[in-house]
Amino acid sequence: MRRIAEALERLAPVPGRAPDFAKADAFVWHVAPDRLDPVAEVARVDLGLLKGIDRARDILLENTLHFAAGLPANNALLWGARGMGKSSLVKAIHAEVLARGHALAIVEISREDLAAIGRLLSVLREARDRRFLLFCDDLSFSHDDQHYKALKAVLDGGIEGRPANVIFYATSNRRHLMPREMIENERSSAINPSEAVEEKVSLSDRFGLWLGFHPCSQDEYLAMIRAYCDAHGVAVDDATLRAEAIEWQATRGARSGRVAWQFFTDLAARHGIRL
Repeated sequence: MRRIAEALERLAPVPGRAPDFAKADAFVWHVAPDRLDPVAEVARVDLGLLKGIDRARDILLENTLHFAAGLPANNALLWGARGMGKSSLVKAIHAEVLARGHALAIVEISREDLAAIGRLLSVLREARDRRFLLFCDDLSFSHDDQHYKALKAVLDGGIEGRPANVIFYATSNRRHLMPREMIENERSSAINPSEAVEEKVSLSDRFGLWLGFHPCSQDEYLAMIRAYCDAHGVAVDDATLRAEAIEWQATRGARSGRVAWQFFTDLAARHGIRL
């Protein structure tokens, strides 16, 4: 029995150790072993450079400022079109909140590590003098994925619930975090269709804020690129910029904030500008 107990102890997850939260404002959660690694410099863009998402920007910024100030705030799901700045907005708002004098740390957790989110919250719960924005990018679930169960308890269930010093933001291309065809398949094949779908679909209902991101117009696409040019000192006339940007968009078969940045990266390189 002793050898069995020792073997089980070796297999158990190593308890997460809290880092010195005063040394950084951003961390990444890893498992096996559990740890929070500080991030010296977060890859992000300035909030003012994110165009075409003004409503989502204003709502999320206000919600985050409320949380950072110790006021009630909602968990947020940013969903919608690819490349329209969902994750960029979260990181830019974190920077803006820091610039306004609030000590808010951002902690990124990958979808694959959601099963360990309870252990992460135990670490963050102990840092009562610090507030944390827990961030999961590109959140979605397949039909046999059980990670959503751990997340449901964090959002508004369980005995302990979410720590008062933690808020959860996630981005997804899907409003209900699962493919539409999977929802329809479960409805058509289950003995009780409504119950089969309800358990997973109800996860998105646990986010107090739903912020939708939709494909941008051509004017918004061009405004994004012009803003990048002005911010980085790339001198190009409007007619040339418009012609080249529209041609780039046509070759990609898409128009989004990501495509705008990719075009600008190419443009900056051709003008000898280092980003």
